[in-house]
Amino acid sequence: MPAGRFWAKYVKRVSTVREIHNLALVGFMGTGKSSVGQLVAAQLHFRFVDTDELIEARAGKTISAIFAEEGEAQFREYERAVVEELKNFHRAVIATGGGLVTRDESLASLKTHALVVCLWASPETIWERINHQSHRPLLQTPDPLAKIRQLLSEREPSYRNADVLVSTELRSVNEVVQHVIHPFRLARGQPSHR
Repeated sequence: MPAGRFWAKYVKRVSTVREIHNLALVGFMGTGKSSVGQLVAAQLHFRFVDTDELIEARAGKTISAIFAEEGEAQFREYERAVVEELKNFHRAVIATGGGLVTRDESLASLKTHALVVCLWASPETIWERINHQSHRPLLQTPDPLAKIRQLLSEREPSYRNADVLVSTELRSVNEVVQHVIHPFRLARGQPSHR
């Protein structure tokens, strides 16, 4: 089936059962959620929201400090509260933390108001993109690439429950942006301008 007909058929089904007024980017760290999200927000004239930044603002400390001082369970609780808050947002592009949609209720909540797009990349590409960053608490291990592979494998079923999957492999940021905007506009019944 030609891609255009697939998207039109798929998006018609999505848009008849949901009121989509936001766009949520999910996926593993290093897949480009922030850089792609900011460009998508600019093109759509939406505001850009990063859930990790909201959590840091609410907690009054960095994500790394939350993990170190309060643990991952407390971080996930902050995340759950922010997901609830997002229901009140309109015309927002939301970049989520990499593990946010591993909780079924968080993904279900996002789908009440947003088209959920998962950005995807291989473990090797992700490691290449983030190996110089020191603010990734889950990767503070002797073998970060192995940890990436493990976490990606564990999270893949959750990521596959997104509305749209977009590979960021061998694509420029601008190409990825267009692959995100096109189904979003279709879901809202707008021309795609592609």
